[in-house]
Amino acid sequence: MLSVAIVGGLHADARRAAVDRLLAEVPGSVALHHDLATAVQGTVVRTVRDRTGIVSAGEAPLVNDCACCALREDLVPELERLAEDGLTRLAVVELWDSVEPKAMAEVVASVVSGADLRLTGVITAVDPALVLPYLGNGDDLADAGLAAAATDQRTVADTFARQLEYAPVLALATSEDADDEDRALLAQLHPTARQVPIGDGDLSGRGGRDWESWFERRPAEGPGPAGQAGLASADSEPGRHPLAEAAFGGFDVEAAAAAQHPACALLPAEADECGVATLVWHRRRPFHPERLYAALEDLCCAAARSRGRFWLADRPDTLLHWDAAGGALCVENAGPWLASLPDAAWELVPPVRRAAAALDWHPEHGDCCQHLVFTSPGLDRDGLELLLESCLLTDAEYAAGRTAWKQLPPAFDSLLEV
Repeated sequence: MLSVAIVGGLHADARRAAVDRLLAEVPGSVALHHDLATAVQGTVVRTVRDRTGIVSAGEAPLVNDCACCALREDLVPELERLAEDGLTRLAVVELWDSVEPKAMAEVVASVVSGADLRLTGVITAVDPALVLPYLGNGDDLADAGLAAAATDQRTVADTFARQLEYAPVLALATSEDADDEDRALLAQLHPTARQVPIGDGDLSGRGGRDWESWFERRPAEGPGPAGQAGLASADSEPGRHPLAEAAFGGFDVEAAAAAQHPACALLPAEADECGVATLVWHRRRPFHPERLYAALEDLCCAAARSRGRFWLADRPDTLLHWDAAGGALCVENAGPWLASLPDAAWELVPPVRRAAAALDWHPEHGDCCQHLVFTSPGLDRDGLELLLESCLLTDAEYAAGRTAWKQLPPAFDSLLEV
């Protein structure tokens, strides 16, 4: 069985350091990397290397003018070839800068049943000193030379946020520029992540580690945080590098997807440490669409990162997703609130979403609510709460009922492309 670990992240130096550490720590490991920088010339360059250097290199043609499509089409056959050879213990898939781990994790997981492969880890490499600058970078990936396709409209900030929040393991680069505020910001953005130092020192491969017997005697462990299955403790094996353990810890694609879904996302909790704060704002009254729309710029600039789900009065049955970074907001229709569905349709809803709704069910509104989380250094909690409160329906507007709510001006049609 070939174990596959995905290592991604826009912090390229940290990512390469994490991959080098894995190659040095795990005998029989190789790293596959697809360089999408050449996609404009019509090809994607693939390299396979071990701790001694490049083993092979080749090119893959673009598929439908999409570099990420080419990556997917070329990656799976390479992994299957490595699995068939039986000589590789760990295949490290080093993603190109702007490729998000969610898409690649789902690709690898989809072929596991038909090949001798097992996705055992998803890791995002991070330089703590660069977290805030990247979250504040609203530049388009295309302008930074990092677009994965001609139609790629993502920004540096939103791409980095998704890379950071999807992975259950964060590989941390040693950074003299990182301070307590940087570390507090990272911890609040992804409080459930296991943080593992990449470490300094010899990367030539340290001998004397009986990895064969370690793999054989590791106990089967139960599920861990979302996306993880049986992650070993860094303290469980003295002398074993925790990053290598994390690469074999296990990964549950379905749990990771559920943890990102707007209806049941594992959002951060209230926090305040080292000048960084997280505000969790939860209310049971819908927003007035015009007042909220008028406040969007101030709300998006109030925090380095904000996310969650919200409820508009003119769309009372629609769950809306809030996702902001780099001063820009993405609003998406995430489907109906469960309270809006007929009882017969509940059987079609994933159990994890039904459970999340049950934990936050209101006797009158069901799961309809505002649940927004704002994280940032220097967060103005009081000012932010006052601004959010001013966007809710007034008592008189609320008392008018749903029929009247639906007649309010549809200020969000342009954002929702209606």
